[in-house]
Amino acid sequence: MKKPLLLVLFLLTTVTAFSQMNGDYNYSIAIRGYSMVEMPKVFNETSSDKFTDAYFNGVMVKFNDNQFSYRLNGTYYNKSKKFFNECETCQEADGKLLDYSFKLGFEKNFNYSRIQPYVGFDLGYRYNRFKGSLENRNQLRDVSADAVGQEIESIKHGIMVSPVVGFKINPIPQISIFAEGTLDLLYSFEKQKTILQDINNTRTVNNDRTTEFLLNPFSVGIQIHLGSNK
Repeated sequence: MKKPLLLVLFLLTTVTAFSQMNGDYNYSIAIRGYSMVEMPKVFNETSSDKFTDAYFNGVMVKFNDNQFSYRLNGTYYNKSKKFFNECETCQEADGKLLDYSFKLGFEKNFNYSRIQPYVGFDLGYRYNRFKGSLENRNQLRDVSADAVGQEIESIKHGIMVSPVVGFKINPIPQISIFAEGTLDLLYSFEKQKTILQDINNTRTVNNDRTTEFLLNPFSVGIQIHLGSNK
């Protein structure tokens, strides 16, 4: 009779220990190693729903409170971008895309075991700018006067809300590997500027307000847990 009781006591102790994985740390610092993201649409981009690969583009700080964590995170992306405007035989844009964001929110863990699913919600600000050139790709327009190139710039900035779903794997209490996905609802003010490369350098500026749903299906990184409260 004593042996079964000792075995049950040992199992309960083990489960309790596993249930507190990284639950005894005050805050965490995370780095996003890879993200698959959907960028805001630029002008009349034909492939705006195409996902962009981003490497080491974000950091996050979490303040832990039992099964809740309050999160502050930011992302940064600055690379060359090419896309077709209107259609693949209409115009092609070539330039630089700058995109960054800041978010504040929370997440809730469902347990403190080695595998921890969680849900969350972020609210933040996003800035997106594309600056480059737009060239004609329609051979039938080569002889027309309006087939000149253009300098273009598109700026979007606004607020976004983002539900979050993810999970963490804890090989040791001090480190977690996380993967999560988000859906960003972006409400932004947009400014589009074009300068024709004609004799008058004709300039056009358009202002608008836009709403976009941007899916970020996959982001993976590592978290380091600090500030033990034991």
